[in-house]
Amino acid sequence: MAVLTWISAWVFVAGPTKQGSLLARWDRWDEGIFTSVAQHWYFAAGTDPRHVAFFPGFPIAMWLAHLVVWNWIAAGLVVSAAAGAIATMALGRLARDEVDASNADADAGQAAANATLFFVLAPAAVFLAAGYSESLFAAFAFSAWVAARRDRWWLAGLLAAGASTVRVNGLFLAAAIALEFILAGRERRQWRQAPLLVIPALPVIAYVVYLHHETGDWLAWQHAQAAGWFRTFQSPESAWNQTWRAAFGGTQAGHTAWVFQLELIAVVIGLALTALLLLKRRWPEALYVALSLLALGTTTWFMSVPRAMLLWWPLWTMLGAWAARRPMVRTLYVCCVAPVMVGVALLFLSGQWAG
Repeated sequence: MAVLTWISAWVFVAGPTKQGSLLARWDRWDEGIFTSVAQHWYFAAGTDPRHVAFFPGFPIAMWLAHLVVWNWIAAGLVVSAAAGAIATMALGRLARDEVDASNADADAGQAAANATLFFVLAPAAVFLAAGYSESLFAAFAFSAWVAARRDRWWLAGLLAAGASTVRVNGLFLAAAIALEFILAGRERRQWRQAPLLVIPALPVIAYVVYLHHETGDWLAWQHAQAAGWFRTFQSPESAWNQTWRAAFGGTQAGHTAWVFQLELIAVVIGLALTALLLLKRRWPEALYVALSLLALGTTTWFMSVPRAMLLWWPLWTMLGAWAARRPMVRTLYVCCVAPVMVGVALLFLSGQWAG
């Protein structure tokens, strides 16, 4: 990412001689919204009311980082770097568990190395480095699933609550943890621990109550999503058709059409992943991915699905285990997917829409 930042600063220049700082390359799109919330919170004079569409977890982390970091953009990058490191380590543990649980003829260490490599070379990996919420959510979510798989339900609930302060996907994670708890069996859980499953919902409830107190609207978050990003409920068929037209109908600029093509591919991958998890009877993980797809696949058009893919840990762990058994998978992934990641990163760093 550092190399791509350097390339974008000299190749994609705003003016004939003005490159600007390298940090400025990361001041794109949602990063500015997170910075505004971190600086002024949601309802200060002159702030955009649509900013309430973004949960407060990442802006709070940015504010804390800014106590020791000189620059708001740098603060966001520091939060993502630290959270990304935690997420990657947790993903490695999950990949090891993937091999151990399946009793597969594969090296667990190699599976972990593969999974983490695939994760950081994913098409939307630039958002793991940027001042966006993906890395922080992944740190909480992946760690919560590690805790749940080890029957540490109180820790899983607390970490899932952290995820719920960052993105609404924390509720999908909470649902998966609850189903894991129910299916765990007597040897892994006790029913007196069930109240812990409510903890992840508390940050979302608190945020909804806060928005109602400030705006008088119980649906302020949904209305902000619709006003700023056209996220209104549509049938999956309508969303697919609208995205298809944007991708191949000639209604969008070339690079934007390409991004919509990636959205379609990500949805197909998500559906295939859900089906595979169901076939393997991995019900909680299938529920998590299915809820993510349902939320993103029933809006005006598909948007940010490749970013959501980053948060589907079963995708990376299963790919990692598969590549440990079939090294050619690793080679094909690096050759085919890494160039896509470079393309998306250069779009983002040059100020173009990248999903």
